[in-house]
Amino acid sequence: MTTFIFDVLKDLQNSNENFSETTFILPSKRAGLFLKHQLATVTKQTIFSPHIISIEEFVEELSQLKSISNTELLFEFYNVYVKLTNSKETDAFESFSKWAQILLQDFNEIDRYLIPQKNIFDYLSAIQDLNHWSLENNKTDFVKNYLSFWNKLYNYYTLFTEQLINKKIGYQGLIYREAAKNIKSYIQNNPEKLHVFLGFNALNTSEETIIQELLQNNLAKTYWDIDAVFINNQKHDAALFTRQHKTNWSFFKNNPFNWVTTNYSKEKNISAFGIPKNIGQAKYIGTLLNSLQKDNQPLQNTAVVLGDENLLIPVLNSLPSTIETLNITMGFPLKSIPIASLFESLFRLHNTSSNAFYYKDIINIISHQFIRPLFYVKEVDLATKIIETINTNNLAYLTVERIKGLADSSNDLIDLLFSNWDKSIDTALNNCSQLILYIKNYLDDKKASNLLSLEYLFRFNELFNELSRLNTAYHHIKDISTLYSVYKELLSSETLDFQGEPLQGLQIMGMLESRVLDFETVIISSVNEGILPSGKTNNSFIPFDVKIENNLPTYKEKDAVYTYHFYRLLQRAKNVYLLYNTEADILTGGEKSRFITQLELEGIHHINHQIIAPQVPIIKTPLNSIEKTNPVLNELKIVAQKGFSPSSLTNYIRNPIDFYYQKILKIKEHDSVEETVAANTLGTVVHNTLEDFYKPLVGTFISVEIIKKLKANIVKRVGYHFTDVYKEGDITKGKNLIIFEIAKRYVSNFLDLEIEDLKAGNQIKIIAIEANNNVIIDIPELGFPVSITGKVDRVDEYNGVTRIIDYKTGKVAQSSIEIVDWETITIDYSKYSKSFQVLTYAYMMHVSNQIKLPVEAGIISFKNLSKGFLKFSKKDKAGAYAKKETLITQEILDDFSKELKKLILEICNINIPFTEKEEGI
Repeated sequence: MTTFIFDVLKDLQNSNENFSETTFILPSKRAGLFLKHQLATVTKQTIFSPHIISIEEFVEELSQLKSISNTELLFEFYNVYVKLTNSKETDAFESFSKWAQILLQDFNEIDRYLIPQKNIFDYLSAIQDLNHWSLENNKTDFVKNYLSFWNKLYNYYTLFTEQLINKKIGYQGLIYREAAKNIKSYIQNNPEKLHVFLGFNALNTSEETIIQELLQNNLAKTYWDIDAVFINNQKHDAALFTRQHKTNWSFFKNNPFNWVTTNYSKEKNISAFGIPKNIGQAKYIGTLLNSLQKDNQPLQNTAVVLGDENLLIPVLNSLPSTIETLNITMGFPLKSIPIASLFESLFRLHNTSSNAFYYKDIINIISHQFIRPLFYVKEVDLATKIIETINTNNLAYLTVERIKGLADSSNDLIDLLFSNWDKSIDTALNNCSQLILYIKNYLDDKKASNLLSLEYLFRFNELFNELSRLNTAYHHIKDISTLYSVYKELLSSETLDFQGEPLQGLQIMGMLESRVLDFETVIISSVNEGILPSGKTNNSFIPFDVKIENNLPTYKEKDAVYTYHFYRLLQRAKNVYLLYNTEADILTGGEKSRFITQLELEGIHHINHQIIAPQVPIIKTPLNSIEKTNPVLNELKIVAQKGFSPSSLTNYIRNPIDFYYQKILKIKEHDSVEETVAANTLGTVVHNTLEDFYKPLVGTFISVEIIKKLKANIVKRVGYHFTDVYKEGDITKGKNLIIFEIAKRYVSNFLDLEIEDLKAGNQIKIIAIEANNNVIIDIPELGFPVSITGKVDRVDEYNGVTRIIDYKTGKVAQSSIEIVDWETITIDYSKYSKSFQVLTYAYMMHVSNQIKLPVEAGIISFKNLSKGFLKFSKKDKAGAYAKKETLITQEILDDFSKELKKLILEICNINIPFTEKEEGI
């Protein structure tokens, strides 16, 4: 295919221009590389390479000013701001940077468009005065300061630009203004040099001035890349700027306008695909590329243009493995590489606290992929030791000294991560630099480094060196919060550049990188409203009407820029694939771009429009099943000999695979810090407190006086057991204090219930507290002994009837300890687990001859204490009016023991695997 660059070079060749003495000026550096490549195909002879530069480089040469980063501009501007502002009214640098960013953008626009500075700043100040005229006689200090700020804008601008020019540096707008001012002297010094401007569209006033001066002096040629379809349609925004140049520039009244082409009207294959979600677009790009390869279409002239550059990584992960050559023109954001998350965590940690650090932040840092290996000392994993100690002792907050105590042989590393960040900014920055060096040395020693890891470290070392330079030069960073803000500003603008063959294979780029370039096949993603075009944004102090009055660009002009780039990509392309997101995301409403609608309404090309529904296979996850091998059976025999507890048996009923993990594989639940007291911790504290109270009373009848004496010790014993169980967790404030009070209330309410019973004339004798049971049951089919073991919370005698009581701090209803059919007691965990437990306790105590039948067994629920003792009952049928048997007799235990033995036989049956139950079953 013939490209725009090739056509320009051929035209210049036909005009007998000397390429070696020509300066080519393009919208981007990347376009210059393609021009140099095309030059070789046009000249077919050896020549000295022409001067090929971008427009930014050209105006820097004209202005004699060097562009500096936006961050350094903020520091320079703050110097001016502090000098011209009363010290009592001066914002801190962090607050200043938020509004100064916007003001710098306005300075930039005013200068690029050569607006008389004093006029527009006086205009803005007058607008604010007018807005507050009604307060003329009653202005507060706030309003006075506000108006004073607007009155100083011109002074800020004047001193700021003077200082920058004196230092030979500047922002883009200032560089453009100075370049336009110097163009005449440049022409005098270069009276015969030819300048070729190609592929430009939207030009600011400075650029227009420079180009027109060169044209008028016959020192320039311009080549516009616009199609007749657009420029002849007065309402088509793709040619909005080109029409203005053609109409308004006096040079074109007597000279030809190069060029208006007719490429867009040629036959094209255009398809628009609506695809759910961004990841769906990335995956479909991979599908399209795979199809192109299968059709033997070379990817040499194929470009993937990302409307949303955040799609880069998903797209790279979706590319077919058959793609051998690839060139990526956009850099990988530095904020997205792994080590960025480490410094993000460190800055957040030290920004929020300097004395004691939140345990999750500590764990997050020492578990980071670049930090965790550094804690391996003499084959000991100190990071694991720290994490386990934090979890075991419920340490929600830790001081640096405590962390050092947990990892005494890694104190240097601990210091870099956690010490002295608040001492001074220089110390914090030095810690970051030393940490990078520490990681590099470790990787080198272990020979674990690779080029990518070293590149990560190098780029971050550069970033912190720049932060140190700025801090040394300007002294505006006073605290960690400000440092964090500046760090994020620098990080957001830095990228890790990809290395590749720019002229070979598939091209992946952003919309602006596509300027001047032409491809046969184009795939454009994120063609959604709010992205292409970006829509209305007004990040400026200059009101919309003032922008119109001064010919400054508004959202309409910015949309027209995107319109031009979009249609220019389509001009010479033969195959075009437009992808858009159909789903409403956070920032976009899932609406296709107006560009797609406009293509359809134009009627020039047939648009193949489809909504692509991704294939989502129904993947049924097979239930996990573990066969019982002989080693498993041997382990079961050991468990059976030690004793099955009621909780382990109900655990098997709930999900056999959990029983296997806990009893056979001995996998314990992971301990983690309880920031808020967990339900089981609350239960343990209440159980242990009641054990303290009632253990000395075993064998005696309790009285109202005894219980009242116990109430006096509630605070002391509950506090003791919280300290014992909750370790170093804080129960003095927040939710934990409330839970501590709840524990005291539970115990107090229980004792009040006992007092009410006793006052009602009931006699209560304590028989056993936390009674340990371990009984052997006879199951001849197994051929090995089986025990059941468990601890009963309380056994008492209530008016002559023995009661087996299980405490529950959660809420239990009467229906939870009733059964109808014995067969279901070992099947339905949610309904019958509590009945199973209390019957197991009764069965054990009966077999061990600790009780005589009949007895009652049940639950006291601390959240349902008003219902008192909830007795187990056997119902003859389902329904509210069924007959209930609450006494546990020999017959009931015989029926239960049959089901119990059946359950144990199932557990120990080598032919029945441990099979995971579906959720909810």
